[in-house]
Amino acid sequence: MRKFARFGCLSGATAALAMLFSAPVAMADEEIDFSKGLFIINEDWYGHNNSTLNYLLPDAEGGDYWHYRVIEACNDNKQLGATAQAGEIWNGKFYIICKQPKDPGASIAGGRINVADASSMKIEYQLADIDPDGGNVDGRSFLGVDEHKGYVSSSNGVWVLDLDSSEIIGKVSGTEEEGGSLYSGQSGSMVRAAGKVFVAHQKLGLLVVEPSEDKVADTISFDLVKEGAGIGSVVVAKDGSLWCSVASSTSGNGGTLPYLLRVDPETLATEIVDVPSSVYAPANSWYAWTPDGFCASAVNNSLYWNGGSSSWDSGSEIFKFDIDSRSFEKIIDLSEEDDGWSLYGCSMRVSPVSGELYMSLFQGYGSQAYIVRRYSADGMKLKDYPMIENYWFPSLPVFAQSSSQSGVEAVGVESGFDVEVAVASGSIRVINGLGNTITVYTMSGAMVMNEAVASDDYFVSAELPAGIYVVKVGSASFKVCL
Repeated sequence: MRKFARFGCLSGATAALAMLFSAPVAMADEEIDFSKGLFIINEDWYGHNNSTLNYLLPDAEGGDYWHYRVIEACNDNKQLGATAQAGEIWNGKFYIICKQPKDPGASIAGGRINVADASSMKIEYQLADIDPDGGNVDGRSFLGVDEHKGYVSSSNGVWVLDLDSSEIIGKVSGTEEEGGSLYSGQSGSMVRAAGKVFVAHQKLGLLVVEPSEDKVADTISFDLVKEGAGIGSVVVAKDGSLWCSVASSTSGNGGTLPYLLRVDPETLATEIVDVPSSVYAPANSWYAWTPDGFCASAVNNSLYWNGGSSSWDSGSEIFKFDIDSRSFEKIIDLSEEDDGWSLYGCSMRVSPVSGELYMSLFQGYGSQAYIVRRYSADGMKLKDYPMIENYWFPSLPVFAQSSSQSGVEAVGVESGFDVEVAVASGSIRVINGLGNTITVYTMSGAMVMNEAVASDDYFVSAELPAGIYVVKVGSASFKVCL
């Protein structure tokens, strides 16, 4: 394990202080390119310091894979808040949501809502409170709705963040929790599909939000699966369908039920899919909320998750569900290895470009040994990325993007494939796409559009915010930077 990591944002006295008072770092001659790797959002060591953000360049030359604590490195006297769990890069900004604005052991106050420029990691603004009136509301996750608006889920409702004024301007009607308890009626994961926003709500189930009105238009109760059941989390599959994991109750006890729930985002029709007895159902965590390991691939029409005898003992076995064939498979069993690694919490996601899995592994709560491991879509171990020792307690991997570049990169395009993708006037142009289905994803794996093309020269909406998208035309994929 290397003792020092290179840091492109540190210089002078800042670097010297960092070397004395935090994890070892060393300076780099060049600026970091924040558009090519992935970020790991860390809870970090509660009671000692605020949450942190690490940056991994998986294909870096010379083995200089890691850049640690990039918020501190790229900003003077700025840090995140406490217990960061989730974030999304949207319209060139990185929105990182924390439960509280400051750790008890920290000397610097951050925010529950933290917004950084995605290309430089410079903090643009931080909001200490989600409720403008100062109510007891802890942060959960963020979802970009359009160029001007985002949603922030919380321990009490989903809140509307005006991306232009940088202010919370209201709450999504129908998401409120009576009494304001931190752990009883939380809103968690959120996805976009079919012009709607879908929110996992601990008590109510899957909320269907009409974003033009910022109100709940419908609710899918998990009593239809089993009386008293609740939702775990919701994801969007490659084919545009919604899939939900199922909690055994709404109490947040971590119990699971052996089902997946499929939802058609257009019609809201539902289908209950049995999880076989040979497979553990997706783990969930509602009490002191974290995102789940339950995730979808934008490359193959599959779902992935971690499962075990309980949600609190689910770090060893990773499962895959092929939606097309409706087949379940255990693809990774870390308990069969002798090195003591297991998945930490929810820290597993699929690259929307390569379809590879990235997982944060640790060796127990008393150990400061962590690595990120990279797997193929079928569970073949590809590479380990050792880290400096620290109680990182990692949460979500977030795949990088930057609005500072433009262009198109073909990914997995076979020889002789004559479809072209180009950027034109802020739009995505597909040439020779007749007869293909065009699907557009954000780098977080959320689907933007999915439709069959009836013309040779086709334009995807110019209303897409700046950023990096994965465009799939038939069997080919293109990474497009607007």
